[in-house]
Amino acid sequence: MNHLDSLFQAVVNGNEPGSIASVESCLQANIPADKIMREGLIAAMTEVGRLFEAGEYYLPDMVISARAMKSALQLLKPYLVKVGMRSTGKVAIGTVQGDLHDIGKNMVGMMMEGAGFEVIDLGTDVSPARFVEVVQNEHVNILCLSALLTTTMPNMAKTIEAIKAAGLREKVMVLMGGAPVTEEYARQAGADGYNQDASGAARLALGFMGE
Repeated sequence: MNHLDSLFQAVVNGNEPGSIASVESCLQANIPADKIMREGLIAAMTEVGRLFEAGEYYLPDMVISARAMKSALQLLKPYLVKVGMRSTGKVAIGTVQGDLHDIGKNMVGMMMEGAGFEVIDLGTDVSPARFVEVVQNEHVNILCLSALLTTTMPNMAKTIEAIKAAGLREKVMVLMGGAPVTEEYARQAGADGYNQDASGAARLALGFMGE
C-alpha cells in the first residue's frame, strides 16, 4: 500500500494517529501537498460520505473519520499555503439566534473542510446581524444556517431577510439544515438549498461552486 492509500484508509477508518503518520510519510516521500489533499483527504471524506449515505456508516463513524481528517489537515495546512493551493471556496456556518445546538453544525463544518472548503465557524446563537457582517466582510461564497429547534427556525428566514436588506443576497448562496428543517421550509424561507445530512450538504456546496 502506497503512502496516499495509507492516508486514505486511515481517514476512512477514523484512525487519527494513522492519518497524521501517513501525512508525514507522504511529505517525506516528497508528494506535493495539493496532491495529498486531493487524493488523500478529500477522496477519503468523499468515500466516508458515500458510506454514510449507503447506510454502511453511522454518525459516530463520520465524526471519528472527520476528526482524523481534521488532525491530518492541520499538519498539512502550512504546506498547502506554500504551494498556493486555493480552497474550493469559503463557507461560513452557524446555528441561528436562540439555538445552542452545535453537533450537526460541527459535523457539516468538518465535512466542508474535508471537501476542500475554507470554513468560518460562527458558533451557536448567531444573530442575523452577525451573519450579515460575515457575508459583507469575509466575502464568503456559501452561508450555512443550522437550527435544531422548531422555535428557532424562523430566525433562519429572518437571517435571509437581513442579508437581503443589506443588499448582499446576490453575493452569497444560502444553505439550510437541521433536524426540524425541511426542503419545503428552506425554499419558502428563501434559501438556495437544503440537505438533511452533513455529507449531502458538502456535496451540495460543491455543486454551488461548480465542482
